[in-house]
Amino acid sequence: MAASSTTALSASNSTTVNRSGPEVFAEIALREVPKLLTLQDRNPHSPTYGCFDRGYWHYKTSDFPCGMSQEFVWPLALALDVDLPNNPCRGSEAVRQFVRAGILFAARSSHADGSCDDYFPNERALGATAFSLLACVEAYQLIGMQSDEARDFFVRRADWLARRHESGRLSNHHALVALCLDLVGRLCKIDNFLAARDERLRRLLSWQTSEGWFPEYDGFDPGYDTLTLSCLARLHETQPSAQLEKAIRASVSVLGNFVHPDGSFGGEYGSRNTYNFFPHGFELVGRWLPAALTINDRFLAGLRTGRAACFADDRIIGHHLWNYLLAARDFVAERPAESGQREDRVELSHAGMIVDRRAGVELYAALAKGGVLKIFRDDELVLSDTGISLRTRDGRVAVAHLIDNYEREVGPDRIAVRGQMGWAKQARITPARLLLLRLINLTIGLVAPNLVRLLLQRLLVTGKKPAPFHFQRTLEWTGTGWNITDRIAAKSWREIVAVGIAPDQTSIYVAMSRTFQTAQLQEWTDLSDKLSGLRDGEPLIVHRSV
Repeated sequence: MAASSTTALSASNSTTVNRSGPEVFAEIALREVPKLLTLQDRNPHSPTYGCFDRGYWHYKTSDFPCGMSQEFVWPLALALDVDLPNNPCRGSEAVRQFVRAGILFAARSSHADGSCDDYFPNERALGATAFSLLACVEAYQLIGMQSDEARDFFVRRADWLARRHESGRLSNHHALVALCLDLVGRLCKIDNFLAARDERLRRLLSWQTSEGWFPEYDGFDPGYDTLTLSCLARLHETQPSAQLEKAIRASVSVLGNFVHPDGSFGGEYGSRNTYNFFPHGFELVGRWLPAALTINDRFLAGLRTGRAACFADDRIIGHHLWNYLLAARDFVAERPAESGQREDRVELSHAGMIVDRRAGVELYAALAKGGVLKIFRDDELVLSDTGISLRTRDGRVAVAHLIDNYEREVGPDRIAVRGQMGWAKQARITPARLLLLRLINLTIGLVAPNLVRLLLQRLLVTGKKPAPFHFQRTLEWTGTGWNITDRIAAKSWREIVAVGIAPDQTSIYVAMSRTFQTAQLQEWTDLSDKLSGLRDGEPLIVHRSV
């Protein structure tokens, strides 16, 4: 793999290599604060003063403000108290006023019921509503703000969240809602919100699988699970319970398997293809469960050497900034010694994942996604592979990495998965589609926003259309590495014009996916020449040795 100077949040690691853990988290986050201020309308005489959606207030390319963007008030508020020499925000009264303006814009731009939109008007997105409420409430208290308007807004939004249930099973959203209800209930002394928190938490905990992970749509995404853990850790701080502690212990146990030997975390083998890692929950839990601190220390080693993903995107950058700054603030000074001992084989049959470690080689494979995998040798990535894809003459792409109930075989030295390929999701907005979507937003969306969301989820995320091709991926242990054999069966090859394997190909829409990570510097493997001479009905077979 080629070397890279990119670290998490697009920061160079030149000054983080020799820094302490809290300094690493804080410095990486602080480097993005100027970007947050660039995204914000900071003119007090502007009608959009406090808005962080630059496309709305400055470029005017959007006809509504993205409510999620107001989440940026929290990292700005946290930056006010970070004592590092390169922090221009420390103690800044101007930044304090920008935070205040951001909270009030969130209040004034929301719907009458307190909800907000994320991707289209009248969406009333639960995720954006919860993320931004959490940020606004926390920032409000950090800057010592006193505002009846803001507190009334918090109550309206929390009341909407308490009554709202979205389509799809997204555990991180439910954890966020429970935490929001806890914070607003305590701040405004409203017992009904605390009761709604308990109900939401009971539902979330009932979703946790016997393997310890929480579902995200169709399966297990380690990255999003770290966000769920962060929220649960916060709730356990204020409302400890034996049931919550048990759930947290199980979550830490399973997540510890997915910090790679180079310090990177997660990836395309997860159900939502994310490289997310939210460290704050591990610091809180680490006060009473040292194994959680070991997970953070392994991830910190990756941060120092540029192995984490880049989240410097205008829409998603905020999540990791506040979480990194909280991890720096609550960093546990006394850390357990790294034992280096990890289980040789971890099989998560419900999740359809396998982690195999032997002879200096580590395999991370998702059988539920057709054998998407990563292989490391001596702590370095040697292969990232999202499976074979086929491109047809009319531009469609068939892949084997959509989540499905594929047939699996798992033995000590042989792993196999087979099934039918599916068409990758490639829908794009056109002028006609945009006009139709806006018409739906302004009519059906007014009375049934969740129905619109459900239809879009099926189109972009959960729905699957089978393609007329079948695959089998077989992995065989040789004693020193893995042999990989891919077999693609087709009745006819006439319409196939290209075949290849990418390290990072994904085929569903997920906001936090498709971020850059150094594993993606692995070159695309073009197998198109293997089409030459293939007769109809003859399988395409590819052998590789790793």
